[in-house]
Amino acid sequence: MKRLLLGLLFTLLALAAVGDAAARGIGNKTDGKVVVANRASGTISVIDTTTDAVVGTYALPGENPAEPMYVVYNVIADQVFVGDRANDQVVAFDPDDFSVEATVDVGEGVFHMWADVVGSQLWVNNDVDDTATVIDVRTLDVLATVPMPADLVAMGGKPHDVIVERGGRYAYITMLALPGPNDYVVQFDTRTFTEVNRAAVGKDPHLSLTQRNNYLYVPAQNSDVVTILDRDTLDPVAELDVAGAHGAGMRLDGRFFYTSNLPGGGADGLIAIDTQTNTVLGSVDTPYAVPHNIALTPDGRKLYLTHSGGASDKVTIYTASGQMPVPTHAGEVTVGFNPFGLAYVP
Repeated sequence: MKRLLLGLLFTLLALAAVGDAAARGIGNKTDGKVVVANRASGTISVIDTTTDAVVGTYALPGENPAEPMYVVYNVIADQVFVGDRANDQVVAFDPDDFSVEATVDVGEGVFHMWADVVGSQLWVNNDVDDTATVIDVRTLDVLATVPMPADLVAMGGKPHDVIVERGGRYAYITMLALPGPNDYVVQFDTRTFTEVNRAAVGKDPHLSLTQRNNYLYVPAQNSDVVTILDRDTLDPVAELDVAGAHGAGMRLDGRFFYTSNLPGGGADGLIAIDTQTNTVLGSVDTPYAVPHNIALTPDGRKLYLTHSGGASDKVTIYTASGQMPVPTHAGEVTVGFNPFGLAYVP
């Protein structure tokens, strides 16, 4: 019951996004979980966000040794979804006891995936098939297998990151490995599953957005920039110089965006950006290299950061607030090998 009530509050906040006071209105509750996909161990680790201790480790089912990639929690489904690249599937876990509730077959080459916290579609990128699988989170039926733009695929482009806007109209997918100085963001209609628009951006781009404004935040690691686009038109709004910008973590109320400097070896490893002024506020060094993916508690007061790599087994923890949004290192936790994607679960 407690988790369901917190899930309702989490949903209401996601819908309202009414600022820092509302974020604190969850209480200062950080008594949920962060679920981490351990790509090299074939497991997920569950971290209690009150104690910052691992309270469970769970294997993924499948014919082949699992390769969990990214984690998504969705309120409508009330399930934790984990993409498994080795078995071409998404695994749905019960968020209470982490028993396996279902598996869904998707395309080959599972990588990033996304369902808005209150949305009804889960988009899964398949970078071997050059498609995205769209799943109805309520029924777990596959709604569509969406081909990537033929011209970009012909040039070697691969679908990588994906995000679905909170209004549910559009999904955005990054296309990597293209020749020349630019990769692309492609905008898809979530009803027709057809391309609406595209924009040239920096190399190796990832994605984030917030209901607080109408922008799409695109950190591009190999171009050392965060590009800000209009979500409707994909017209450029601003470009921020951020070395090695890779990971994408947005506070639930949208006040601050966080990105990680993946190739920087830990120096300036986690960077805070103000989404009202679209300026870089500052950064903090991380104690380990390859700072990768980011998850935040609903009040934005704690951040969890995976450090990826075959021999890595660390998630580092940071504190932040509306008054002091630049993170402060607060601890670490040992998980499985090559911690990759992660997500907060109420």
